[in-house]
Amino acid sequence: KLTVCVGSACHLKGAPHVMEQLQTLIAEKNVSDKVELAASFCTGHCQENGVCVSLDGEYFAVTPDTAPSFFETEVLARL
Repeated sequence: KLTVCVGSACHLKGAPHVMEQLQTLIAEKNVSDKVELAASFCTGHCQENGVCVSLDGEYFAVTPDTAPSFFETEVLARL
């Protein structure tokens, strides 16, 4: 399960763009049956330098620029 924070701080850091990129990558890689993408409100990791994204209970700071590499190295590597 891949969860993107859409709280106020993360929204300002680009959460809508990160969510859109992750949706596109899931579709492009044809892994929608293996990756559940969800949104959540504040996770309490606002101090990070990016949007808070949770993957299997682990938190990452993801920006619109780093979303593709995050998807490759963290998400696809776990499938």
